[in-house]
Amino acid sequence: MSAPKTDLDKQEKRHRGALTGIGTVVIFALLLLAGLLFLLSADGNEPEGAEVQIDGRTGAEVTAETE
Repeated sequence: MSAPKTDLDKQEKRHRGALTGIGTVVIFALLLLAGLLFLLSADGNEPEGAEVQIDGRTGAEVTAETE
């Protein structure tokens, strides 16, 4: 049950606009994802809250720096 007319060159020409649009949207989505990852990593994981914090690596009490 294959298609009766399979002229791939003709079909490629007919769908060129749609395929270009899909490719553009995929590239745009990847750029947005890269931007999100950059913002999340640039924001960091700085401690907030109490004046005395516990260092997760050593378990020692650390006085938080106030700005």
